Amino acid sequence: MITTKKIIDEVALWNEFRAGDHAAFSSIYHNYVSLLYNYSTSITADRELIKDCLHDLFVELWKNHRNLGETTSIRYYLMASIKRKLVRHLETQQRHFQHQEAYYLENPDFITSHENRLVAFEEEQSFSDTLTESFKYLTKRQREAISLKFFHDMDTDQISSKMSINPQSVYNLIFGALKILKEHISLERLTIA
Repeated sequence: MITTKKIIDEVALWNEFRAGDHAAFSSIYHNYVSLLYNYSTSITADRELIKDCLHDLFVELWKNHRNLGETTSIRYYLMASIKRKLVRHLETQQRHFQHQEAYYLENPDFITSHENRLVAFEEEQSFSDTLTESFKYLTKRQREAISLKFFHDMDTDQISSKMSINPQSVYNLIFGALKILKEHISLERLTIA
């Protein structure tokens, strides 16, 4: 009997959220975000990726609340959603790594010795680390715009629609972000050299 009560409460809470109730959305967030975070650590150890994916998940849930289907278990719905999101990100990272690896295998003349390959790999890893480090200097909106533009191959109109801002704001976000990244990467390279 207790299980039935729990299902009815979850169904009611979910339906209130789908109807646009901010309190229901807040309740879902507060009741499930820790569970989702802990569950996500079983998928990846990348805590920053987990935090970003959780943020994106709840933003998307709110943006699309009217179009979501019914569920009898908010917990399992959210767990499946965060798992899909994390797996997509991890697969993208893996494809990027495989693409880099394939490039070196397909272009053996480019790098002639094992030592040169190691140096090139270390330089690329260093640049990748510097770029990743540079992202922390961007605002959340700048990171989102850059991600949509360069990692999801969206054009300005698509980004504008996704972020609910005008195209000029998209240009401003991307231009500002690239300027910050360029400055930080240049400074980092100067300190290394």
